Amino acid sequence: MTDAFLTSIFVVVLGVITLYKWVIIISALLSWVRPDPYNPIVQLLDRLTTPVYAMVRRVVPTVFGGIDLAPIIVIFILIFLETFLGKIFMGL
Repeated sequence: MTDAFLTSIFVVVLGVITLYKWVIIISALLSWVRPDPYNPIVQLLDRLTTPVYAMVRRVVPTVFGGIDLAPIIVIFILIFLETFLGKIFMGL
């Protein structure tokens, strides 16, 4: 029973990480076309991504040549987390 519980938690965590990667990708793509800032979906994406981008920007300068690399850095961090958690889970 404990194995099923841990597996379920692991699957949910991986699902949240995957979903958040898609949120970042969609937000980055929308930033290229200047969407309506009053659109509820755009506001939701902004609320979900801005705090994480701010944390990354405090640690690393993310703007190079006018391009903000914060979304790419966050995606790499999420990929690292997926891989790391997968290896930990396989070791259990």
